[in-house]
Amino acid sequence: MKHDAHAPETPATKFLHQHRIAHSNHLYAYEEHGGTKVSARELNVAEHAVVKTLVMEDENARPLIVLMHGDRKVSTKELARQIGVKKISPCKPEDALRHTGYMVGGCSPFGTKKPLPVHMEKSILDLPLIYINGGRRGYLVGVHPHDILRLMQPKIVECGLAD
Repeated sequence: MKHDAHAPETPATKFLHQHRIAHSNHLYAYEEHGGTKVSARELNVAEHAVVKTLVMEDENARPLIVLMHGDRKVSTKELARQIGVKKISPCKPEDALRHTGYMVGGCSPFGTKKPLPVHMEKSILDLPLIYINGGRRGYLVGVHPHDILRLMQPKIVECGLAD
């Protein structure tokens, strides 16, 4: 695991500093389509503690963020039911970039281009520390999930499926 105090400055890290959220920096060798399996392996942490930032949209193309364990998938049907919309689907990479300012694979819930509603899988709050994207590919930040709860005020959902 490469731990680097001189990690890149991104809109996500600026946001964390601005809101005085303690975080650790973790750089790793990004692999195209490697996902959380690669980052968990490179950081030597459980994939369950690596949290994906998924940019999705409802039937009216309104974007939203879903925070999900790396080893789980989102039941879009269950998520739609819980948040009161007809349908949820993943955004196209170019739409995710337009909404967040981040490339897919480097998407962070912090410091997005425009404020987006955030939905967080309830069991993430059971973890003492999570690793979530720091705003670029190959860069995660370690944060306490309750800091995300306090700062982002996500809607808590239960829509995770075993991967």
